[in-house]
Amino acid sequence: MSKRFINLFYLLAICVGISSCGGFEKIRKSSDVNFKLTKANEYYDKKDYGHASMLYKELMPIMKSTRNYENLFYRYSYTYYYMKDYVMASYYFKDFTDYFPTSTLAEECEFMSAVCLFKFSPKYSLDQSNTVKAADALRNFIRKHPNSTRMDEAKRYVAESQEKLERKQADAAKLYFNISQYEAASVTYKSVMRNFPESLHHDQYLFMIMKSMYKYAKASVPAKQEERYASALSAYRELKDTYPNSTYMAEAERIYAETDNNIKKIRNEHQ
Repeated sequence: MSKRFINLFYLLAICVGISSCGGFEKIRKSSDVNFKLTKANEYYDKKDYGHASMLYKELMPIMKSTRNYENLFYRYSYTYYYMKDYVMASYYFKDFTDYFPTSTLAEECEFMSAVCLFKFSPKYSLDQSNTVKAADALRNFIRKHPNSTRMDEAKRYVAESQEKLERKQADAAKLYFNISQYEAASVTYKSVMRNFPESLHHDQYLFMIMKSMYKYAKASVPAKQEERYASALSAYRELKDTYPNSTYMAEAERIYAETDNNIKKIRNEHQ
């Protein structure tokens, strides 16, 4: 491809861009509301959500209380969703349900408001405030719309939210263990079990409680050791009774044997 052809190509692209921008500005400056709405819908249908959103935003206060306002509001909310501005999308979807509570689109917008909160929530290692808000909003949707066709999807989002929150807390417990804060690790693992009773990782948490208390006892002053070893054995028994086939049982058996021997030594020393 010649250099001259390339230059002509870029020049043509620039001209088209300028022409396009000029055309959009003419639409924005138009006093014909119906013309602007038609063009906004055309941009939306072409998936040009940036231009559609700008026009819808200008039309929102003008077209309030008109027959076209509901659909305009609905599409305006979705422009933010498709542009991945989930904070604004959630706000406008929620606003739609407040303004049109009896609309046939209200349930969808209530659901989408919660979905946007979920999509805005960060990865599990960061602050999970938005994940909590998303889970609460989704549970509220499930309670209000038990027969919704979106029920399975809502439950899936709740499950994913719970998984992130659980992983966040479990990682905090693991961190305590790794820095030898064994008592804090045990308390935090117990908290994870209480907060997530349907977790698939309870056997792991029980094992880590046992292991934490074993190490905590081992590092304790002699007067405190027997009591703390006993806590380790208690976690072992719960693990064995509840999850006898757990993949953690082999190592748990080894720790149990050492713990039991240590308790016997302590008792012999006090005889």
